[in-house]
Amino acid sequence: MSRGNLFVISAPSGAGKSTILKKLLAVVDNLAFSISHTTRAPRPGESNGREYHFVDRATFERMRSDLAFLEWAEVHGNLYGTSRTAIEAQQAQGIDVFLDIDVQGARQLRDCGHPGAVFLFIAPPSWAELEKRLRGRGTDPEETVQLRLHNARLEMTDAERYDYLVVNDRLDEAVGVLRAVVIAERCKGRRTPDGRPIDLAGMRG
Repeated sequence: MSRGNLFVISAPSGAGKSTILKKLLAVVDNLAFSISHTTRAPRPGESNGREYHFVDRATFERMRSDLAFLEWAEVHGNLYGTSRTAIEAQQAQGIDVFLDIDVQGARQLRDCGHPGAVFLFIAPPSWAELEKRLRGRGTDPEETVQLRLHNARLEMTDAERYDYLVVNDRLDEAVGVLRAVVIAERCKGRRTPDGRPIDLAGMRG
């Protein structure tokens, strides 16, 4: 069976990455979303095992010591990590996995040369629009907004290191671009647009 790709996607907070991924997963077959572990508290409406695996810091640090994470990072004072076994099991089944991680985690995966990894960066159309989106949430205090804006400036400097850059100006267009990337990478790996392996030997007769 053809091994699935690992799509590593990063973006500054407020760029609309989560919304894009939700729409993409609804229209592309044979695609999964990696659920990370985190020490941050659940937000209203979030549940354990759906958005994240919520764990305390001691549990996270124990898993990190046991090398359970493919990558991990500390973001906004909270720890985030990706389960090594979960990702590799899905890829082995030919499933493409989207991994939503910070630029720190992306650097770790890029540096270790994880097989089948494709790196995508989601950018806002402008700095003014990013700030508008962050303030428009109305859920974060001003110090949190300022921290996210500060981190966004740092994260944007990493955009050039990614294989693909997608500007989220119009949502449907951004989703279409990501879908095109998934299909292109599948074709590169001798797979059909819906992710099935292509039998080249059978085609030759």
